[in-house]
Amino acid sequence: MSKLIGKVCIVTGASKGIGAGIAKKLGAAGAAVVVNYNGNKQDADRVVVEITSNGGKAIAVQADVSKAADVTRLFAEAVKAFGTVNVLVNNAGVYTFGPIETVTEDEFHRQININLLGVFLTTQIAVAQMGESGGSIINITSAAVEKYPEGSSLYTASKAAVSAATKVLSKELGAKKIRINAVSPGYTESEGQHSLGVMGSDFLNEQIAATPLKRIGQPQDIAPVVEFLASDDSAWVTGTEILVSGGYR
Repeated sequence: MSKLIGKVCIVTGASKGIGAGIAKKLGAAGAAVVVNYNGNKQDADRVVVEITSNGGKAIAVQADVSKAADVTRLFAEAVKAFGTVNVLVNNAGVYTFGPIETVTEDEFHRQININLLGVFLTTQIAVAQMGESGGSIINITSAAVEKYPEGSSLYTASKAAVSAATKVLSKELGAKKIRINAVSPGYTESEGQHSLGVMGSDFLNEQIAATPLKRIGQPQDIAPVVEFLASDDSAWVTGTEILVSGGYR
């Protein structure tokens, strides 16, 4: 398929997990992809190699999305390589779960700065870069904003704020021909889930039991929905949040 030929897409946090799956899918659909990463260059380079070895176009760019200077450089590198930016996928995110008593000031700022401030910083520059031709912004939120799982107060709050901002900005940016939507994944297998010991745990089994489709999600379950929102097939869709969770809510 080649629905995204001619489009240039930045995917933040794309070195692994859902972000890597999205970057690969957009590359396979014909887009030139900027694979953003913060600290894991090796994995980002692997994503780039997979896209380019299949005939696509991609580069890896390091940037911390919670820092304005880094975000400015990220877009500058994208424009230098591919001429413009048509699509922004705000996927970069961090999380830790625990009761309210365990939330520290540092952890609060870490999650809010990356999960929320990062979306604002990238969106500001995307709006300026897209110009009169407009474009598409896709924010990756979480099914947590529907389910409110215990121990996720900080993470869920950060993602709920992104959901709210998405709806507000759809009204603000519509006149600029910029569509902005959100995708809310359910529990999805990733390197992060493995490193936290979630895979195979009683906690995960409980989440699968609460999911009508009775399995954990995979990055390839999320990526096609992002592809749709990045493409002109969704030209009449903005301000919408799509739950991609196997029915988990």
